[in-house]
Amino acid sequence: MRRRTPLPPSPLPQRAGIDPVRLRMPTEADHTTVGGFLAAHYAGGAGARAVAELLAAGRVYAADGRAVRAGDPYEPGAFLWFHRELPPETPVPFPIRVVHRDEHLLVVDKPHFLATTPRGSHITQTALARLRHELDLPALSPAHRLDRLTAGLVMFSVRPQDRGAYQLLFQGRHVHKEYEAIAPHDPALALPRTVRSRIEKVRGVIAAREVPGEPNAESRIELLAHAGGLGRYRLTPHTGRTHQLRVHMNSLGIPILGDPVYPRLSDPAPDDYRRPLQLLARTLSFTDPVTGVAHRFESGLTLQAWVDHRGWEGEPAA
Repeated sequence: MRRRTPLPPSPLPQRAGIDPVRLRMPTEADHTTVGGFLAAHYAGGAGARAVAELLAAGRVYAADGRAVRAGDPYEPGAFLWFHRELPPETPVPFPIRVVHRDEHLLVVDKPHFLATTPRGSHITQTALARLRHELDLPALSPAHRLDRLTAGLVMFSVRPQDRGAYQLLFQGRHVHKEYEAIAPHDPALALPRTVRSRIEKVRGVIAAREVPGEPNAESRIELLAHAGGLGRYRLTPHTGRTHQLRVHMNSLGIPILGDPVYPRLSDPAPDDYRRPLQLLARTLSFTDPVTGVAHRFESGLTLQAWVDHRGWEGEPAA
């Protein structure tokens, strides 16, 4: 098996928990200057002007840390680094609580409205970026992901050499996960039950949907308690399709409170934190692949709709 050549270390530190962009100049190319390469690489994109400005300002760097200029000779196979200028983001005004931390593993309680990893318009206001910065853990990486709107337990690998082992835990379904949800109570609905269906998610379309065909999603739904027209449910996913629990609860006629997608799409303002999705990743149980320790972690967060159900009773789910 051919061994990969290790990448050179970045000459730039992270900025607000975000790594610099790394570009490798192809070995087979007819460019003569660094500026010509970058102009061609970003041709037709919004980043072309921004990268040209970075070059002019001396903010594109070679592996040895020297600033590279547009007229510098093209070096096939060499690397370039720079930080993109990121647009301002509205801070998510909720803390991330550390549940467990050792030299290999970090487990946190992620609040509602905070994405797990950078994507789209959410870059610095993500759990990964904030934790790297706040805990001074620049090599931190996610073992799995939790939806931005869902709160609760998320695991991160502290060391790069352990990343694969923790990610394989989730890929191999060796982690027992339980969620808690608040949704309408339907006394005519027979619970507990296991819901199986085929769920498909089309890129660029917000909502996933159930379609005919071989089931690829399975969830166990249990009613733990009910009061004031609401139910508190334990949800145990046996698969990990996008929006699986939200889709299955909606298909039973009991959509999770605060859901802006199911049963109908709404468009709340990005900084409207009044009605968080009432879904919480409550527990994670697994045997640590690095240390061999049996772990069971439980979220310390509470779903507000259950605490004060009178403020939610009878309101639409979206």
